[in-house]
Amino acid sequence: MSTHGSDHIATNPDPAAFEHWPEGLYEEMLTSHDNGCVGSMLVSETNRVRVWHLHLAVGARCAFHRHVNPYFWTVLSAGKARNYFSSGEVTDTEYTVGETKHFYYGTGDYMMHSLENTGDTDLAFATVEFMDGTNPPLEIPAEFRLAYGDALR
Repeated sequence: MSTHGSDHIATNPDPAAFEHWPEGLYEEMLTSHDNGCVGSMLVSETNRVRVWHLHLAVGARCAFHRHVNPYFWTVLSAGKARNYFSSGEVTDTEYTVGETKHFYYGTGDYMMHSLENTGDTDLAFATVEFMDGTNPPLEIPAEFRLAYGDALR
């Protein structure tokens, strides 16, 4: 029997756990296990860290993605959001500027979720992932990486 850390959220194998979700979300989640894009744009990356920005306009939702290594996020603009977790749980949260949360994932641990802006203001986060965790980092497609030329605009 394996032991997981407190931040690990397993994927529920029972489709009935997702019946209360909006149509199509469950199917999206099932295809997102290898999505490591934890923000809108990867703005910096070294062999030690990845720094992400996440911007969600009013009513927008980010794609399901999976966290596999230690990270933290900080709220840059206040707002409200709904989290859909791979366990089937759905939570509603109000975020305040400067609020910061830290997470740790041991070997085989992860958390997969999607965040939807349910408030009336844009919502923004900065997220820092630590690449020296116990799990290999997930691949990031080029289109999520900030190109040098983009930084100059």
